[in-house]
Amino acid sequence: MKKEFNYKQRMDIKYDHQTLIDVNEIIRECKDKWFNQTLTKVNGSVVRIGIVEGEYHWHKHDNDDEFFFVLSGQLFIDLEDKTIVLNPNEGATISKGVMHKTRAFQKTVMLMVESDTIDPIGELE
Repeated sequence: MKKEFNYKQRMDIKYDHQTLIDVNEIIRECKDKWFNQTLTKVNGSVVRIGIVEGEYHWHKHDNDDEFFFVLSGQLFIDLEDKTIVLNPNEGATISKGVMHKTRAFQKTVMLMVESDTIDPIGELE
């Protein structure tokens, strides 16, 4: 049985191509502490917005890299041997197979680019 988490994760594609994506509107409407929404699909990848405060769980993605880019706030990406700290206009790619956990002490808005088949919950250990 898969473990349940208290995250609001919307994997549906919210915006078709040639449609304005208003990130500020999404931020204003978000009331959740950990929210992901797929914005658009680009070839075999998706662009997601994450509006987060708190901690995600330790996990990995055996077949997929993940790219995180912070728009506002501060994101900590814990790895087994170090922590990457991302401030606004900074990004990092986490390689497939690497255990990681993201956390934010304040409301943080980020963009993520990942394959369209990824399960954001990941593989747990």
